[in-house]
Amino acid sequence: MVSEGRRVSMAQVAARAGVSGQTVSRVVNGSPRVDPATRARVEEAMAELGYRPHRAARALRTGRSHTIGLVVTTLATVGNSRTLQGVAETAAERGYALTVVTAGPTAAAIDGAFDTLRDQGVDGLIVLNEASALLDRDRVPGDLRLVVIDAPHGSPFRSVQSDHAGGAAAATGRLLALGHPSVDHLAGPEGSYAAAERERGWRETLERAGIAAPPVVRGDWSADSGYAAASALATAGAVFCANDQMALGLIRGLTESGRRVPEDVSVVGFDDVPDAANYRPPLTTVRQDFTALARTAVAALVADIEAAPAPAASVIPTELVLRESAAAASFGAAVSPHPPR
Repeated sequence: MVSEGRRVSMAQVAARAGVSGQTVSRVVNGSPRVDPATRARVEEAMAELGYRPHRAARALRTGRSHTIGLVVTTLATVGNSRTLQGVAETAAERGYALTVVTAGPTAAAIDGAFDTLRDQGVDGLIVLNEASALLDRDRVPGDLRLVVIDAPHGSPFRSVQSDHAGGAAAATGRLLALGHPSVDHLAGPEGSYAAAERERGWRETLERAGIAAPPVVRGDWSADSGYAAASALATAGAVFCANDQMALGLIRGLTESGRRVPEDVSVVGFDDVPDAANYRPPLTTVRQDFTALARTAVAALVADIEAAPAPAASVIPTELVLRESAAAASFGAAVSPHPPR
C-alpha cells in the first residue's frame, strides 16, 4: 500500500498493472496506441492506488496544459449555466481541466478574458452565446484554438449551435395551427445571436403564412422583463417567448391583469428549463439539448487541439414540447390586431 500523503508515481502504477511505464504514460496522455484491455488494467491500477497525473510535469513534456477556457458574459440565464455544466463534465471526461472567465458585455472585456486565459496557458477555449457577438477576428490571437457556441452568420470560427430558427418556426407554426390569426413575439436582447435567430424563425413563419409580423416586444431573458412586457402584450391572443424565464414572467403579468392562460392567451417558451413542466399551466416550449451542445463543443475543441478531424460547424436539433399553456384560439378572447396581408 502507498503511504498516505505521498504522490503515487507512474512506476508504481506500472508495477501494479504489470505494464511498462511508457504504457502508463500513453494511457495518461490519451494515446490511441493502447489496446482496450491494457488501458482498462492501467486505469484500474490508477484508481486503486489513487494516482493523479501531475499536470505541470505533463505540460512540460507535451507542450499542452490539458486545460481549456470558457468565456461567458453571464451565468444568470438557465441556458448558459446548463451549458457550462455540460462543458465542465465533458471536459473532465476527456481529461481536461476547465477555467471559466465571466466578462462584461463589451468587446474590450472579451479581449481581456482572452488575455487572462492565454496567460494561464489554456490549450484552447470556448466562447458561449452572447459573448460570441463581441468577437472580432482581427483581435483574436491567430494561435488560439477556438470554438464558439452560437456564432453569428459568417463567423470565421469553428462553431456549434442549436437550431434556434427551426425551433422558433415550430413554436410559431403550432400557434397558427391552433387557429390563432397572429402570433406576437417577446424577443431576447439585441446583440444576442440566439435571440436574433429565434426572431427570424418566428418572422419567416408568419411571412410564409401571409401574416404581417407584429412589432417585437423585447426583454432581457429575465422573468422580470417578461412580467414587465405583459402590459405591451395585453391584447395578444398568442405569444411566442424567446426563453422560458420570460414566458414565466409574462404568464404572471397576464394573469394579474385578468387574462387566463391558455383560455384567453396562449404562451409558448424556448429552452425547456427543468421547471417548465411545473409552471401553472405547464409550459409548451422548445427543448434545447444543452448536454449535446456542450459535448459537441468540447469534442470540436479537443479535436482541434489534438489535430484530429472535426466539422467546422455543427447544428444541434431542437424539439417542440407540447403542454397546456397553448390551446386552440377562443373566439371570445382578445387577439392581436394584425390582419393577414
